[in-house]
Amino acid sequence: MHWERPPNRPQGPGNFRDLEDFLRRLKERFNLSSFSGMPFVFLGLLILALLAGLNSYYTVEPQETAVVKRFGEFSHTNTAGLHFKIPLGVDQVHKVVTGRVLQREYGYRTLQADTRNRMAARGYEDESIMLSGDLNVVDFQWTVQYKIEDPVDYLFKVHDVEGTLDDISESVIRRIVGNRYADEILTVGRASIAERAREEIQSIMDQYQAGLRIVTVQLQNVNPPDPVKGAFNEVNESQQEKERMINEAQEVYNQRIPRAQGEARQTIAQAEGYATERVNRAQGEVQLFRQILEAYEQSPDVTRRRMYIEAFESLSKNFEHLYVIDSNQNNILPHLDLGRAMGGGLGSGPLGGTDMSSVQAGRGGS
Repeated sequence: MHWERPPNRPQGPGNFRDLEDFLRRLKERFNLSSFSGMPFVFLGLLILALLAGLNSYYTVEPQETAVVKRFGEFSHTNTAGLHFKIPLGVDQVHKVVTGRVLQREYGYRTLQADTRNRMAARGYEDESIMLSGDLNVVDFQWTVQYKIEDPVDYLFKVHDVEGTLDDISESVIRRIVGNRYADEILTVGRASIAERAREEIQSIMDQYQAGLRIVTVQLQNVNPPDPVKGAFNEVNESQQEKERMINEAQEVYNQRIPRAQGEARQTIAQAEGYATERVNRAQGEVQLFRQILEAYEQSPDVTRRRMYIEAFESLSKNFEHLYVIDSNQNNILPHLDLGRAMGGGLGSGPLGGTDMSSVQAGRGGS
């Protein structure tokens, strides 16, 4: 019944009649009488034109570069924005992410990337277990970060660029690890291994013209295998203790050796000063002797008497009292000590503290 039909929804053959009316009016408007017998062909062409219009443009994101192929051959590239192309498969567009750093993981996989990364290492031992140069086994996990610099080379020069990068990365890392000792790999050699691996991977990828630039190689976890991890930790602690003792010994060395060197230089300087003083004194005595010799050759008596008086005066300074007596006198009579009474000493005159009375008494002797 009519009231059971939805409003404005004709049913049955009415749909087909509406379509025929639409095509008839379209032909009358555009004078398409030659297609009067082929309404479906015209409809197909209309749909084809609509699809061609919808596929004649494309959008490139800011981090992407579009590589356009025309009839299967490279034509040009386009950057971010809205662009047009020839539809119906004439132009094919491949979008390549060139503005973001990509990475490949080896020996582990990241399960959840957030503030607290969750990683899984089980099942990837074929990638991580390696043999070092001293025939020790190490568990080596690393990441290669790269950017696509040339999207054309990336698409057309190498088939499966990521797979090629995986093979090259694993080959380079295994060769570098195989040429080093396990202690160096697990301790101080990590930075040099990462830099060496980045350089060699980049060199090989450049030879293949893969269009990649290796940003960095990061070592995630470098550990001994679980069965020997405890023994390795003990060896590592012993190595650290050795380094600590060497540093303490070096500190003591730095304290004592410079001090000993300073004392040695001081002793040498004192010895050199003493040697200079003795030499100068000896030269002065030689010069004095020559002057005395010249004076003696000119006036022997005067020079001899002068030398005697100077020697006697120098000798008298070493005694507190000096008595000159007659050899024939048996006893020494006390006389007035004029030198002591006057507050003088043996060094107060030519005869010092000589007892003049005794000298007077001794004049008659020998």
